[in-house]
Amino acid sequence: MILSDNLEMAARQIRLYTLKELKSLGFGHFGGSLSIVEALAVIYGKHLAVDPQNPDDPNRDYFVLSKGHGGPALYATLFLKGFFTEDRLYTLNQNGTTLPSHPDRNLTPGVEMTTGSLGQGISVAGGIAFGNMLAGRDNYTYVIVGDGELNEGQCWEAFQFIGHHRLDHLIVFIDDNKKQLDGLTADIIDPLDLEAKMQAFGFHTEKVDGKSTQAIDNAIQKAKNSSGKPYTIVLDTVKGQGVTHIEEKADNHHLRPNDADWQAINDAILELEDDLKGVRA
Repeated sequence: MILSDNLEMAARQIRLYTLKELKSLGFGHFGGSLSIVEALAVIYGKHLAVDPQNPDDPNRDYFVLSKGHGGPALYATLFLKGFFTEDRLYTLNQNGTTLPSHPDRNLTPGVEMTTGSLGQGISVAGGIAFGNMLAGRDNYTYVIVGDGELNEGQCWEAFQFIGHHRLDHLIVFIDDNKKQLDGLTADIIDPLDLEAKMQAFGFHTEKVDGKSTQAIDNAIQKAKNSSGKPYTIVLDTVKGQGVTHIEEKADNHHLRPNDADWQAINDAILELEDDLKGVRA
């Protein structure tokens, strides 16, 4: 299957294969993978200039998944984009796999940065964007960070650097899904007003419906049309997005599904497969 040009269909494809690969493993990071599906669909389906046949093109765009536990959704996207075949998806996090739980640039085609130690991805994305600016390249760097990840002080050090250097070809997405490993983000460390905070760090900032591919697409277009400052898109999302049963679970960061969970997951897979009948394979 090839990632659809229709962004809504692309999101359904990514959600389907994210669920299928996690089902094959039997457990994993369902919540934070599902909440970034729409963002990945828009980034990879329309905006990210990458060629799986020439992955080291120096003029390519870069994508960094700072919240590395969302790796299963990224792997589903990379498969659909043509970086590897479907059978590799079903080796997720198994012995000898090239698809570990969190992305590893030394193992997985299409992965630009090894992530999983939260807070580090945004620093590297800033470095990539800075290096490309110094080299006179006009390419873009995209990075997704988690709202819980922003508990890490390193993120704010990186934002200071990015804002100071006016890296206007860097687009930061904050996956504001309101939860992290131990509970509600607001209960653990209240992030307060993310838009105001990012603006104070020198970013153009807007908040969008993270369930809407159209809203995300519009925001990226605005980011590309702006200059002089980096751009933050705060994604208003739900952990477990797109699978109601998982959305409604209190503890949905990492699941070892019970019978009711598997029933909901299997139902979602069947529904998505039905939706995608006729999409080019």
